[in-house]
Amino acid sequence: MAEPLRIVHPIPPLYDKNSTVLILGSFPSVKSREAMFFYGHPQNRFWPLLARIFGEDAPSSIEEKKHLALSHNIALWDTIRSCTITGSSDSSIRDVVPNDLSVILNNSRVKTVYCNGAASYKLYQKYIYPINKIKAEKLPSTSPANAAWSMDRLEKAWSVIRGE
Repeated sequence: MAEPLRIVHPIPPLYDKNSTVLILGSFPSVKSREAMFFYGHPQNRFWPLLARIFGEDAPSSIEEKKHLALSHNIALWDTIRSCTITGSSDSSIRDVVPNDLSVILNNSRVKTVYCNGAASYKLYQKYIYPINKIKAEKLPSTSPANAAWSMDRLEKAWSVIRGE
């Protein structure tokens, strides 16, 4: 069993001045921290799902992933700046310090916030919403732990990010 560790979020936010949608995870998994980029676990369905929603090929490199998100005006970050966590387990998260989203909100056109999964949404509601008063919508997690959701079901739920 892994020991709980106090970790500061190592990945900078991904956004540009044209970003209109912000997708927040909870905190990077061990694999994402190793890759130094969002949704780095090979079994996480985030990148294949995003590609499917926008009718593009699934990206493999970090540069391709950045291009896919930014070309569709999507910003990415996480709700937590630092916490105590065991491995990648959201349920083990303690001692939360939230991210300050103003760096994205003040330098983009983000109007809509989506949370990737229940943990991100719960943390957003507790720590960030009281500060920024921007409502967030909870989407089903793309994590491999959320096996109850097929790719087709995820695509149907996540299609809202297109803003149509």
